[in-house]
Amino acid sequence: MKKKTLVIGASLKSNRYSTVSIKRLTMYEHPVVAIGLREGKVSGVDVSVEKEPFKDIDTVTLYINPSRQAPYYDYIITLNPARVIFNPGTENPEFFTLLKENNIDFEVACTLVLLGTNQY
Repeated sequence: MKKKTLVIGASLKSNRYSTVSIKRLTMYEHPVVAIGLREGKVSGVDVSVEKEPFKDIDTVTLYINPSRQAPYYDYIITLNPARVIFNPGTENPEFFTLLKENNIDFEVACTLVLLGTNQY
């Protein structure tokens, strides 16, 4: 099943894990939307600098450190994704609690590993 994914912390730099994830997600034919610090395109995916009101988001995958996540709490909860993936370095117990309170699943995992092992 294809899972529409929002990448938060998307970078236009080819050596960043967020960029590799966008490329890999599109390779596996998952619909992808992205938010980053700069507008641009990665593998045909528009990277927005705004918190767009995206619809039908299954998964949010985070590539921003915990100190930068608070402005996204309400936004992500409002999107009501099935899950949030906390990639290495993004783990945030405060946000875990908020997600639990809103019945949103989360995983501390690596999007690239999940895709590569067919567990996405």
